[in-house]
Amino acid sequence: MSSKVVLKSKGKSSRGSKPSDDNSASKLLKEWSTWTMKKAKVITHYGFIPLIIIIGMNSEPKPSISQLLSPV
Repeated sequence: MSSKVVLKSKGKSSRGSKPSDDNSASKLLKEWSTWTMKKAKVITHYGFIPLIIIIGMNSEPKPSISQLLSPV
């Protein structure tokens, strides 16, 4: 008794059609730019205030951290 396994694919069938390089390149560029912008947003969100504090600490007349953070 022989059984045959049939695999069904979901979505469109791609018989004989090859994805174009332009389409895959533009998709890759879109994914890369989206990934880059997400990372840049996180870095900016968590890095802006510490950057300002570091710049303030390295300026002349060298304020203490309490002077730098107080609103007065």
